[in-house]
This record gives sequence, C-alpha cells and structure tokens, in this order.
Amino acid sequence: MREVFQQELREVQDGLVEIATLVAQAIEKATRAFNESNVSLAEEVIADDHLIDQRAQALDELAITILARQQPVARDLRIVVSALRISASLERMGDLATHISQLARYRFPDKVVPKSLRPTFIEMGALDVEIARKLVTLLENEDVELAKAIRNEDDKVDALHLSVFDKVLGETWKGQAVDTVDSTLASRYHERFADHAVAIAQKVDYLATGDWVPEPVG
Repeated sequence: MREVFQQELREVQDGLVEIATLVAQAIEKATRAFNESNVSLAEEVIADDHLIDQRAQALDELAITILARQQPVARDLRIVVSALRISASLERMGDLATHISQLARYRFPDKVVPKSLRPTFIEMGALDVEIARKLVTLLENEDVELAKAIRNEDDKVDALHLSVFDKVLGETWKGQAVDTVDSTLASRYHERFADHAVAIAQKVDYLATGDWVPEPVG
C-alpha cells in the first residue's frame, strides 16, 4: 500500500510539471503574440487554454482521491494540499497568458501598446517567460535556489509594472483612453503572472526546507 501511495505522489508531481510546461509554452507564445502583433500565435494560446484547465482538473481529482483513500499525514499531507494550491495557481497563470493573447487578437493588426512602452513590455514578457521556465525546473527538483531566483525576477517585473503606471499617469502621456486601458491591463496581467509563480515557489521552498516566507501582496 505504501508503494502505491508513493507512486501516486510521484504522479502528482509529474502532473504539476506537465501543467507548468504547458503554462511556460503558453506565456512564451502569448508574449510573442503581444509584442509582434502575431494573431496566429494569439489564437493558438487561446485555443489551447482548455488543455491546461483539463490537466489541472485531473490533478485536483487525483489529489482529492489520495486525501480520501490514503489519509496522508505530516509532510505527505502538506505535499498533497500544496499540490492543490499549486495547480490552482498554474491554471490562473494559463488564464493570464490567454488574457495577454486576447489583447493581441483584439488590437490586430495594430500593436497593443504605444511605441514608447513597447521596450518595457518586451522586457516584462521576457522575464515572465524566464520565470515560467524556472518554475518547471523548480517543480521537477525542488531547488530552493531557483525559488530565490524566481522571487528576484518577480521584483524586476514589479518595477516595470510600476513604471508603466508612472508613464500612463504622467503629464507627458499622449496615449488615447484605449491605450491607457490596454497598457494598464497588459501590465497587470504580466505582473500577476509573476506573482503566481512566486506563490508556487514559496510553497515548494516550504516543502523543501520547512521555512515559510510570506507571499507577495498585490
């Protein structure tokens, strides 16, 4: 029975890695679609979001079955409960990649944001992609140094997010109302994507070390 339980826990971990991989692929395509005004990539991300949702639901059902049948305790219980919360964050990250893609689709063939903000969004998108890739590796091997790296890169995303607000609220801003709305929404989507990754990194760090670091506010 113990061997079956351990196999089920491995299936949970493998499921999280699979979902995280799909999320990393989604955000890479979404940021390219956003920055390049590539409607084909945008449509691909939007169409494939259900795959992330389906795998997250299947993993949740497995975790609930484990809780009901195996009644885990101590660290094993924390692993299963954390998996449910991580799955929810990954599903939300997939949704955010979809939101970024929807903005690209709505504004096609135009770019979503004015020229003055495009370098900021290119940098923000690159950071989100790197964070997502690191998250896949973190879920594979629980490397706490990767958890720290994700938090550090999230700080950079936060700074860029604030710079977007400073820009659109500044006296020199010449954008139309739609530019202001699109820019602030897009910036928020990028920022929240990174925040969810930090929340996941925190849970993995806790499982690996037993040390709890408060989640970011925002």
